[in-house]
Amino acid sequence: MATHTQTRHKNTDSKGRVTLGGHFANRAVIVEHRSADEVVIRLARVIPEREVWLYENPKALASVRRGLDQARKGNITKNPPDLKAAAKLAEQLKS
Repeated sequence: MATHTQTRHKNTDSKGRVTLGGHFANRAVIVEHRSADEVVIRLARVIPEREVWLYENPKALASVRRGLDQARKGNITKNPPDLKAAAKLAEQLKS
């Protein structure tokens, strides 16, 4: 991804708001106040709190990614899942 700096003059409204343009529309951003006269705005992705555990557990994340990759390739089982084995795996991934 090419990085370039583009400077534009914008005015805030009476409530201190500024529009950022279509690139930022409906996107999550991080607003970093670097000093009294400098603010940096960066695009961000937000992970719901209840899903953070997955990204903190490399084993579980690798397993999910592996499963998604298999599903994309059409490598799925025609047999119903073994729920007892799945529960056992879930317990193993917790540690």
